[in-house]
Amino acid sequence: MIIWEKKNRECPKILSLSIQILQYEFLGPIPLDEWGPPMEKLVYLILSRDMDKFSITYIGDCDKTDDQNFFTQNSNFKCWVRQSDSEKSLYLAILPMFESSNDQRRSVFNKIITHYKPPCNSEGIHESKLDYVVQKIKESSLEQKKFSCPCCGSEMKSEKDLGKSTLYRCTGCGISDTKLNS
Repeated sequence: MIIWEKKNRECPKILSLSIQILQYEFLGPIPLDEWGPPMEKLVYLILSRDMDKFSITYIGDCDKTDDQNFFTQNSNFKCWVRQSDSEKSLYLAILPMFESSNDQRRSVFNKIITHYKPPCNSEGIHESKLDYVVQKIKESSLEQKKFSCPCCGSEMKSEKDLGKSTLYRCTGCGISDTKLNS
């Protein structure tokens, strides 16, 4: 469950709502039936409200829409209503990402869906691209003695076996060092 928080900013007559999901601050929530187009480059949450608590029912991303029926025509709309017990309990929160690419929005989408597992997102989960490669370390490299970086004192990790020597890289500052294998 997520608790919403009211924020008054500058003008006391204007009430601005925001909801914190992981490290992202979403605007809203607002009742879904008060939504109006347009929307462009954002990640959105469909929330179910129970008193002052909200549960994430669905997460999606949008490149651009001017369609007033964008949400009601969503193939998961019936699931949203079923999860919240009523259309009146559905709320919308958005994370504007105006300068973002599809991959950046999908990254936020995947982080949130992995953590919260919204019940109406059973299909259509975007695949994210790996931004790292996992390499196997040979067993002989694992047997090497651990030692500290001469620069910063952090641990030096075996990076590559060069035959008669092993290349090590500092986990702190990133410098490398080569040690002869004994």
